Amino acid sequence: MRLVGTLQLALLLALTSWATGLNIPLEVEQLPTIVTYTTGPIIALPFDPTVKIKCKAKGNPTPEYRWTKDGEDFIPPHITTNKTDPTGGTVVLLNKHLINFQGKYRCYAFNKLGTAMTEEIELIAPSVPKFPKEGHPPIAVNEGEPFTLHCNPPEGVAPRQIYWMSLGLQHIKQDDRVSMGIDGNLYFSNALQKDSRKDYCCFAAFQRIRTIVQKDAMAVVVKRDPLRSAPPVRRPSLLLPSGVQTVKVLLKGETLKLECIPEGYPTPMVKWMKMGDKMAPRNKVDRHGKLLTISAVEERDGGKYMCTAENSAGEAVHYFDVIVEEQPKWLTEPPQGQLTVIGSDVHIKCSVTGKPPPDITWRRNGELFRGGQCNHAVYQCDASNVHGSILANINIMVMNMAPRILTRDYQDYAVVLGGDITMNCSAFGSPLPEVSWSKYETPGPIEGDRFSQNGSLQIIIAEKRDSGKYVCVASNREGKSSIAAICFYVFLFVADVPDAPTYLEISEIKSPRNVVLSWVPGSDHNSSITEFIVEYEESQWEPGRWKEQQKVPGNQATAELALHGHLNYQFRVYAVNAVGPGPPSEPTEGYKTPPAAPDRNPENIKIQGHLPHQMDISWEPLLPIEHNGPGLEYKVSYRKLGVEDVWTEHLVKRHSFVVRNTSTFVPYEIKIQSRNSHGKGPDPKVVTGYSGEDVPTAAPRDVAVEVFNTTVLRVSWTPAPPATVRGHLGGYDVQWFRKRSLLNPNKVLDERQSMSFPGKRTHAIVPGLKPFSEYRLTVNVFNKKGNGPYSDPVTFNTPEGVPAQVPILTASNAQKDTILLVWGPPLETNGILTGYLLQYHLFDEPTLEVVDSQEINITKADTTQWRLRGLEEGRLYRFHLSACTRAGCGPPLAQESRTVTSARDGIWRISEAVNTSQSFHIIDGLKPGAVYTVRLMAKRLLDNASIFEDVIQTRVKGERREKLYEDDFSTQGWFIGTMCAVALLTLVVLMACFVRRNKGGKYHHIADPTSSLSVVVDGSDSEEKPLKGRGLCSLNDDDTVGDSISRDSLVDYADGGGEFDEDGSFIGEYSESKHGGSGSAPSGPGPVTA
Repeated sequence: MRLVGTLQLALLLALTSWATGLNIPLEVEQLPTIVTYTTGPIIALPFDPTVKIKCKAKGNPTPEYRWTKDGEDFIPPHITTNKTDPTGGTVVLLNKHLINFQGKYRCYAFNKLGTAMTEEIELIAPSVPKFPKEGHPPIAVNEGEPFTLHCNPPEGVAPRQIYWMSLGLQHIKQDDRVSMGIDGNLYFSNALQKDSRKDYCCFAAFQRIRTIVQKDAMAVVVKRDPLRSAPPVRRPSLLLPSGVQTVKVLLKGETLKLECIPEGYPTPMVKWMKMGDKMAPRNKVDRHGKLLTISAVEERDGGKYMCTAENSAGEAVHYFDVIVEEQPKWLTEPPQGQLTVIGSDVHIKCSVTGKPPPDITWRRNGELFRGGQCNHAVYQCDASNVHGSILANINIMVMNMAPRILTRDYQDYAVVLGGDITMNCSAFGSPLPEVSWSKYETPGPIEGDRFSQNGSLQIIIAEKRDSGKYVCVASNREGKSSIAAICFYVFLFVADVPDAPTYLEISEIKSPRNVVLSWVPGSDHNSSITEFIVEYEESQWEPGRWKEQQKVPGNQATAELALHGHLNYQFRVYAVNAVGPGPPSEPTEGYKTPPAAPDRNPENIKIQGHLPHQMDISWEPLLPIEHNGPGLEYKVSYRKLGVEDVWTEHLVKRHSFVVRNTSTFVPYEIKIQSRNSHGKGPDPKVVTGYSGEDVPTAAPRDVAVEVFNTTVLRVSWTPAPPATVRGHLGGYDVQWFRKRSLLNPNKVLDERQSMSFPGKRTHAIVPGLKPFSEYRLTVNVFNKKGNGPYSDPVTFNTPEGVPAQVPILTASNAQKDTILLVWGPPLETNGILTGYLLQYHLFDEPTLEVVDSQEINITKADTTQWRLRGLEEGRLYRFHLSACTRAGCGPPLAQESRTVTSARDGIWRISEAVNTSQSFHIIDGLKPGAVYTVRLMAKRLLDNASIFEDVIQTRVKGERREKLYEDDFSTQGWFIGTMCAVALLTLVVLMACFVRRNKGGKYHHIADPTSSLSVVVDGSDSEEKPLKGRGLCSLNDDDTVGDSISRDSLVDYADGGGEFDEDGSFIGEYSESKHGGSGSAPSGPGPVTA
């Protein structure tokens, strides 16, 4: 036996095999087969007195059992047995010592032929969950900073639910700022004063063990900077998860949960996306956008996901690499047991799938299989990966055996005439025997379309001539010499529906409308009668239609019938048995009942008022057979409730009536009685209803308003008298309209709004008002018919509110210690503008921490610019500007800028803003022979990310490229002549440059304030090269003069096509220049034009 491609095991014997599911009768000696066992994991609950681990197998001889725990032999302390299986049973573990029995168990069922085994059964005995006793010092945090309250809930029996509540069991409110993570911790994106409290409690609930445990209360103290009116703006980062990327591995079918909890001020908002693909439609975003869930994940749900946390200061991202894997599972079905004869080949195919691909282990009788010959044995295919395992027991039976018929001899079968019947013939042998049937009285096999043989014999649409004895014969090649045939006989009986009853007779008992019907039952045809059905037909209303009157038990042959009057009846009866209903009897002669008064009154009376001065009454009429006589009509009686004693009566034939000229919405008593020409029905029941509604006639009184704040008020009123509502009260409408803004009282407005408040009430809350405005408000009552009149109007004013955010704030004209701020006034002042609040913060650039903060109150309302003085040189500042009224200051708008730096060695210097459409920039004022690091950066300095960076060395004035000779040759004649020629050529070049300068004009660049770049230069005289792999270049215009380049000479290159290559390095200078010149990037140290 060997492993083929890790999935196929071959038992090399010889000849042929039967690869079928093994189903051997227990009468035949066979291998053990696991019938049932407890699948893991088993969670032992604290209140369970015992834990039972079941393992039951079948086989011949009867299997015995042994157990292992964590791979070692285990003798159970208690085993239950029963009479039918004395060697098997259930392992019983007492809860008292259950903690000692935690582990992974495996059951082995064995007899002399082989051993079957179960998968591992894990037993978990969790202890009662509880939080450790520990002190929690108060958590102190500055306002605006993030903090986390750790729950660290204990493990316990799933499912576990976490709650954050106060000691008074009030839930801690969660929103986009405060939320609980999957880990149970409570995260605060930024701290506010209202977060200060002493009773933050974490509760863990375990439903299965009905237990809730509580962690000791935690206290939080939020400190506020008295110099600030609001926390400083802070760029988002993530409290959870940490790092840049998280790898998430989960199983197919599980629920994917990705969580991003940000911190920052203002509170960041979280967005989700799947990179390169659409999000699954099953996705759901919970917990204010911080939790993304996808139920029942599939392999296509894997990939890279990104969450983005964003506020006004910036954004932070985190990537999730989601990998969907799968536990081992069978590709089609587990491998089946096989029965084969001696000398045949047997192939066992173990086809599994999973991710990662499962490893397959083969065992024989529970032991690792290493090859060899095969007789009877149980083979185990065990497929496993990191997520679990599956196991199949494959019984291989190798035997030669003559046929053996296992069905009991002389078995009786009963069949209904025309029905189908199957006669069993279970036989076993090896090879599998062939089974044939014959009828005892008729030689030869049974043939015909009504007969089907597949081991058993099926007869379709049985006939009476099919009754008799049948013989089943089983044979194979092993039984010819000793056993020629094994047969048994079958007797067949036929059952049918019962015959129709006969001799129906009607007799009166109390009155002509109460009679007794009797009959004689027919034959039951070998199946007892279960019931009789009495039917009637009447000739007046529905002649020829038979209806069920009554059911009678099968052991009774009479029925007492209550009949309606003034009808001509006929009756018939049929019987029912297990086969079905039989045919009906012949109908009786006609039986006519005398007329009588109606037996009941109409039901489902409805009273409605479609018009104000009438009342509509309708009801459900009697059925025609309930009239009991000719001349059916209805007496409608009504009177005002509590006012009138005399009933007003009307006789009508239809089933509706309209009472006209009623008072509006008045209660009435109504009753309806049936009557015909032979009398009245029983006394009717009285019902109550109302006449028609009309619109209300009165308005609510004493309307008053209480202004809560700039946008919300409470309105109250005294309800209108009930009599004036004139209908069922629907509720109240509140209307208000804004007459004018108090900032511009001469301009008349007409902004109308309304809200409806259903039911009986005396007050309502009205939202959505605008600050510093004059309003007018009315209230009216309404019913189904419409609205009542408006109340007397109430005029009121809303107080001033804080202004809206200023629309724009710019920082410009930066000097070493001053910056000019310019802004626009708020679009919505919501009151009289009193000035502005300016706050500015000094940042430490490497850490982006606030070093110093200042605040200025600008008291002139018409101020739109302010120059800040006394700032530190070359430092980064953030400015917050809020507009203010007497009610306070509105939300701030932020802007960043920095002061200018004087050039100093080793200090970063920043150029003016460079327009993004520009392809070059002049850097002057550099030292000759110095090394500089040059960076091209985005204007948003807090991003701290350079677009381009390189190291450049300037040339020394008059420095030559190379020495011509090592010895002194300045006195040689040829040298003196050469220098004269060079001097003359230099004079010509200088004159040409002077002419071009006058022709080109002064070059000047104005940076676009909305879209710009900055060039940052770091100067150093050392020989260090800060950027590994960058070229060390010379910054000069020619080979001799290091600082003679003129800005004016670059005007003609303004349209040049400079570009960057893929790694960010500059690869072209002033390409396609108007003067036909060319520039190329240097390789290694050498001059470069910048």
